[in-house]
This record gives sequence, structure tokens and C-alpha cells, in this order.
Amino acid sequence: MITKKRSFFERLSGSVSAGSDFDSFDDELPQGETARPATREIGAARGAIYQTEEEPAEGQLPVDVYQTPSEIMLRAFVAGVRAEDLNVSISRDMVVIEGARSAREQISDSDYFNQELFWGSFARKVLLPQEVDVDGSSASAKDGLLTITLPKLDKARQTKLKVKSS
Repeated sequence: MITKKRSFFERLSGSVSAGSDFDSFDDELPQGETARPATREIGAARGAIYQTEEEPAEGQLPVDVYQTPSEIMLRAFVAGVRAEDLNVSISRDMVVIEGARSAREQISDSDYFNQELFWGSFARKVLLPQEVDVDGSSASAKDGLLTITLPKLDKARQTKLKVKSS
């Protein structure tokens, strides 16, 4: 019986071919090597599909960004992370949130039935839709929810300057 090799996309997504003539990328592999099965890495940064032994995955923090008439609000779940273990950096057009979530006990991989929580370092850069007042910004964490309040800069605001004569 002749079986058709699954395409790269089919292996990556876990889908089944619907009779497509899509070429497989197996021809590009050196002889004797086989493609590794795709694994889902929760929050894997840098677009990596596989987690390598040399480079541990860094989680990406999901965020909500919304606006009020005078502020831009950013919220992120940081459950299990102490406030002093969070690093929030703000510039006029970007917010960077970094931290680490540490497992409280060591559990062997073979003892897990299901493992979806992310343990380890995480980072997120958020480009802001408009410039904000860095000095007037604030951040607070309560019940595992980080809330960052960023006052908008009013570009339409004008002031009159008095010209001094010398």
C-alpha cells in the first residue's frame, strides 16, 4: 500500500489532507533525518514552534489595551507573580512588562496528565496608539491583575508664551 507523506502544513497544524497536491518539505531534509512533530508551546515567544534545550521559552503576556477620554489603560493577568518581581518600563509610545512566574514545587514531567500553565520568565512590549505622559503614569496589581494607567498627552493643547525683550 502506498501512503502519501503528509505536507509540512499538515504536520504543523495536525490537519488531515483533503486531497491537496501540496508538496511536502521532507525532500529538503538530509537523508536519515525526519521532521520533528510540532508541539504547541503555550506563550512561546519569538515565533518558535519548538522549545530547545539550550534556549528556554519565554512566555508572552496577554494584555488588554483600551482608552478612556483622558487615559490609555493596559491590563494583564500576572497571577502568581509578586509585585516586586514585575518590571514595568514606560516611554512615550511603548510599555514593556517583564517578570517571572516560579513554580512552587518541582513535579516530574512524567507525573503530569495535563500541563497548560506557563512557568518561567515572560515579557511583553506594547506599542501605544498615541503618546502618553510618562511621569503621570501609574501601575497597580490586585488579585493577579496588573493595571497600568497612562494619561494621554493632549497634542491640541496650546499655551501662549510671553516674549521677553532683552
